[in-house]
This record gives sequence, C-alpha cells and structure tokens, in this order.
Amino acid sequence: MLKRIDLRGTPTTQQRLRTALPRGGTDVQSVLEKVAPIVQAVKDGGAKAALDYGERFDQCRPDQVRVPQSRIDEAVAALDPKVREAIEVSIQRVRKVHSDQLPQEHTTVLAEGAKVTEKFLPVERVGLYVPGGNAVYPSSVIMNAVPAQEAGVHSLVVASPAQAQFGGWPHPTILAACGLLGVDEVWATGGAQAVALLAYGDEEGQLDPVDMITGPGNIFVTAAKRLVRSVVGIDSEAGPTEIAILADASADPVWVAYDLISQAEHDVMAASVLITDSEALADAVDAEVERRFHITRNADRVEEALRGSQSGIVLVDDLHAAIAVANAYAAEHLEIHCEDAHAVAGQIRHAGAVFIGGFSPVPLGDYSAGSNHVLPTSGSARYSSGLSTHTFLRAVNFIDYDEAALKEISEHVVNFADAEDLPAHGEAIRCRFEELT
Repeated sequence: MLKRIDLRGTPTTQQRLRTALPRGGTDVQSVLEKVAPIVQAVKDGGAKAALDYGERFDQCRPDQVRVPQSRIDEAVAALDPKVREAIEVSIQRVRKVHSDQLPQEHTTVLAEGAKVTEKFLPVERVGLYVPGGNAVYPSSVIMNAVPAQEAGVHSLVVASPAQAQFGGWPHPTILAACGLLGVDEVWATGGAQAVALLAYGDEEGQLDPVDMITGPGNIFVTAAKRLVRSVVGIDSEAGPTEIAILADASADPVWVAYDLISQAEHDVMAASVLITDSEALADAVDAEVERRFHITRNADRVEEALRGSQSGIVLVDDLHAAIAVANAYAAEHLEIHCEDAHAVAGQIRHAGAVFIGGFSPVPLGDYSAGSNHVLPTSGSARYSSGLSTHTFLRAVNFIDYDEAALKEISEHVVNFADAEDLPAHGEAIRCRFEELT
C-alpha cells in the first residue's frame, strides 16, 4: 500500500536525501492572490467584513464576533465528564512542562559600575487560532493557551470558526476548553478573515488587535499569517502534519502500522513515513496497514494520505543510515522503535519532537504527554522549534553603566565608531567627558 523508496547501496548525502525523501507541503504562494483581498477587506471593514466572509465560507453568521460568556459557561456545564477530566489532566501536565521552561532573569557584571541584565518580558496580547474542519481540536486550545499563560501573557483571545450546527458559534468543546483554561475572549471567526481581524482589530466593535498570532490552520490561514507578519508576530507557517518512524527488526509491525494510520487520519495531505533497515519489517508493516486502515471511521481520508506521494517506506542499509535519513527528513514527529531506542534518540539532531520507544506514541504527545503538539513541519525542524513558553517571551537587555564605567570603555567605542566612519557615534561618547566645538 505504501510506496517504497530503496536507498540501500547509495550514499546518504544531504543533497541526495533532500531530493529522494517523500515530502508533503503546500504552495502558500499560490493562494496569496486569493487571500490578500480578504485580509485587506477585513483591515478596512473590521468585524462586519469578517462576518461577511464567515457567512460565505461557513454558511452561518453569529450575531456578533465575540462569543458571550454565557455560551462559554454553558459549554463547560454541558461537557461530558470523561472529556472534561481528559482536558483537565492534559492542562495539568502541559502546564507543568511549560512552567519549567521559564527562563530566569540574569545579570552580567562586566566591570565595576557596568552591567547588563537580560529580562524575559511576555508579549502583551496574543491571538490563538484554533481550526475547525475535519476534526475538533480542544487540544489546540490547550497547547496554545497554556504556554502563553505560563509566559505571563496579559491578554489572550481565541479565534475559531463559527459552526452552523451550533448556532453560529464555535464548537462547544472548543468553548468548554477555553472556559476551563480561564480564556474569556473567544471570537467566532475562522480562516484568513480571522487572522486579519486578529491583526487589525475593530475599533467600533471594541475588538482589540493582538501583537502575535499562533496556532495551526489550512493553507488560507497560513497565507494570511504570511501577509500580516509585518504587522504582528507569528509562530510559523505550518504545513501538513507528518510522522516518521525509525524502526529496526525488533519493532512491532502492528504498533507501527497503527501509528502511521493515526497520523494519516488528520488530513489527506498528512505524511506517514517509515524508515527501516529491515525489509521483513517493511513488508509486515505494509501488510498491517493494508489490513487495518479501513477499520477507522476516517478510512477514506487515511487511505488518500497513505497512498499519497508524501508517504512511504524508506529502506536503508543499516541503523547508521536510518539515523542519517531521519535527521535529513527532520520530521514534525519522530518515533523511535529500536532495540536501544534511547541510544538512537541520542543521535537525533533534527525533529520537532522525539518519541522514544514503543510506549511513547505520537497520540500521547497530541494530548497528554505534557509536551507541546504545535511543531515545525516540512523539514523546518532543522532550524526552528515547536511552540513553547519561549515563543511568548521577548529577551530584552537592560544596559546600566555609571560614569566611571563608560569612561573606562569610551576610547574603544570612539575608535570603533571612527573605523565605521560614524563620527557622531564617537562624539556622543566624548561629549560626556570633554567640551566639543
């Protein structure tokens, strides 16, 4: 069922691997022309324009953009107790991990009277985008809101598409998750129009713009984030979700098959990739995938993703080559099913998150591992990180020199300024210690 890429007997150079490995992705540039008018219309027309587009795309129109608190309270009260407990446990675990990520303020003393202090200041106001399409994602509320809260963000707004079957408001499970997290500002708008409204706000509707937008979405959401990133900060341009599984002959083919299937369930563009030096395992996993994928309720979506060009089985000569392939692929999620999984994990340099051993599957990380599930895709894990408490913090240096400390270094500063042909820089130093004519 899964296509094969046989790299046995070939060199695992970076250049070859970047062209040989299966890779999903979306051409954000191709939709910018469609998205730009939406962003401009919302910039000019505010909430009314956002609601107009929502009515066009989602076939519903709430009375207002901001969800009434009563709706959020009702959603919390109506939540299935088992789902509520699952959400609360996830919040607790994610909060513990992200609380431990907080960096500490520190001061460096360079000389008597000369010090530099680095402080970590939270972004003031953040917009958290929570998609609503193939599935309902209360987990995305948790993964975005908790690190922002732990960073000390003062103001949070969640934007999620209006749903016709729920009276034009976001899905009640999304609203309930917001309520359990203490997020009381929720906007019933999605897509590119939501991103634009978050960036520009609406003075008449008393919808304040944000300073940063985070959270995954479809290609139109991603394009809108690209268009407004000169106005606000964004976390990343997320592509389709992906899993790579690095496995040797000791792996359980049924476990590996289900993990590949579970990621394919997200989207028809999702990538599921097995990297192995065992042809016997490859055959067994392929057979198990073929036998089991149709069992899931989302079988059609799963099948399209697994048969797509972005998914497949990569065969390599040995474990060393498998590790090289995994590092070159730089998966959003990397599972390691090997006899010595911890030793292999120690050699991984590029992955959004690494799941070690058979009892650390990706769905655990999606909900309740404590880690964040908003991760870099499309190979961007080679140079970027997943969402964390750090995402919502700005490192700011506070420079504090007294007169003696400045005088001690002044000659070096003046000489540097002269070398760069910026004499006024040097004069700004010299005027503090001598009369300039």
